[in-house]
This record gives sequence, structure tokens and C-alpha cells, in this order.
Amino acid sequence: MDSTWINQLLQRDSNVLVFVNVLLQQLGLPVPSVPTMVLAASQSTGLMALATMLLAAVLASLVADWIWYAAGRRFGYRVLALLCKMSINPSSCVNQTEARFTKWGVWSLVFGKFIPGFATVAPPVAGALGMAPSSFFMASAMGAGLWAGMALLAGYAFQAQIDGALAWMTAHGIHLTLIGIALVATVIGWKYWQKARFERLAAIQHIDMDAFTQALAGPRPPHIIDLRSHSLALDAGFIPNAHLTEYSALAQSLAGVDKDYPIVTICACPQDAGAVQAAQNLQKLGYRNAYPLRGGFDAWKAAQA
Repeated sequence: MDSTWINQLLQRDSNVLVFVNVLLQQLGLPVPSVPTMVLAASQSTGLMALATMLLAAVLASLVADWIWYAAGRRFGYRVLALLCKMSINPSSCVNQTEARFTKWGVWSLVFGKFIPGFATVAPPVAGALGMAPSSFFMASAMGAGLWAGMALLAGYAFQAQIDGALAWMTAHGIHLTLIGIALVATVIGWKYWQKARFERLAAIQHIDMDAFTQALAGPRPPHIIDLRSHSLALDAGFIPNAHLTEYSALAQSLAGVDKDYPIVTICACPQDAGAVQAAQNLQKLGYRNAYPLRGGFDAWKAAQA
């Protein structure tokens, strides 16, 4: 196995390689760009070349971030729900993302690049919440510069060690290829196991919209727990008589509610994941009649049309 072509590629087309890899990752594709940046920087011929790579990485990140930001401003939380559908375990993807953004504000964009998965979902949240374009652009540029700069500096600082590693890989190419295939297969298998596990957990009994409507008109209307964030409720609309509750405050929100009283959990999550998780937790606490609404907030909204 000859590594010469790898070195030539990293030296000749490093800027294009870094730009494309960062762009694809920030758009949401599972193509890690940090290893590419480290390798490209290890073949850099000087600080000027390193600065050019940094510019390519920041530009690519800004392009992807701006696309998601614009989509968030145009389509709101529907974009975030779409991104969360791609998650292996989307249990509270929407709420966790917005909670971080609300807590950290602009800094969530600066340091969000270092949080796996958050870098892609933060820009549409910023757009959906109406963050000013100038503030978004500056924070996104700072975050991209810090994130890409650290990766590139690491590659540049350890050039000798990385060259030695490439030479070692050249001598053991076949064995490394087999190990790499085994590792990739293990990761894929693990992710499919996680997905299958989530689907088993999601097999809890639900309540359909028709039954929910009938129950609301009955003598014991269910206690409704709305698991959407306050900002999301403001954006999409409130559910009458529902209690906006965070996942961490489920038990506190049921003060005075009997253990056998009907409870319906509602979220705006893919596969009703957050509502399923909440209902399971409540059942473990002894609330036997806690069930997630099938279809979540979308089903409720459609029934009001």
C-alpha cells in the first residue's frame, strides 16, 4: 500500500478537500471533517497555507450554517423536527436543542461545534427563534474559526508524528484495512441495535386522537402534559388546559394528581419519542394510566382544523 498519493492529495487539493468535507458534515452528513483537517494540516508547507485551509473550513461552515439558519427562519421548528428524525434516539431532540440554545444564547453557536450533533441543529433553532442575522453570522464565524483552528493547529503541530503514522499505515495497510472494516461494521451494528432498542421502547400503548377527544368531553378529562418548550408553544400554539412541563420536572407537575387518574403526554418529537419516554417514566412512578398521544402535537393541531 503506497501512501504517496494520499500525501499528494493533501498537499495539492487540501483546500478543496477541507471545504467539501466541512460543508458536507455541517449540512448533516455523517462524514467527520476533523480527521481530514488534521491530516491536511500535517502536510501544510507553512502558516500561510494553514491560514488558507482555515479560511476554506470557516467559509464552508458558514455556508452550511446559513442554509440551516435561513431554513429555520422560513419553516420554523419543522426543520428541526426533520433533523431529529435522522437521530438514532430522537427522544427529546427538539427540547434538548432549544434548552441549550436558550440557556447559552449566542455562545451556543460559538462552542456548539464541539458538541456532536448540536452543530447542525443549532442554526435552525437560531433562525426559528428569530436571532438577528448579524449576531448569528458573527457567532457562527467565531465558532467555526475556533473549532477548525484547533484541528488545523493540532495537525500542524504534530506533523512528524502524523508522517510516522502514515508510514506505519503504509507498511501495515492490509491489516489496518481489515481492522477498519471491522470497526465500521461494529459502529453500524451498534447504531442499528440502538435504533431497534428505541423502537421496542416506543411500542408502549398510545391513545389515539379520537379517544383523546372523547376523554376530554367525559367526566374525567385527562391531565395533559405538554412537553414542548415555551418558545415552541409560542411559535406553534398552545394546547388548552395543558401543562407545559420539562422532562426533568414531570413528577413535580403532578402534585395533587391521583395515581389512577388518566394522563396524556404530548410532544412535537419524531415517533412521539419524548411523549413515550415521559409516559414510561410516569408509569414507573405508579401513574398507571399515563399514555402518549399518537401523532403528538401535529395530530392535535390537525384535529382542530
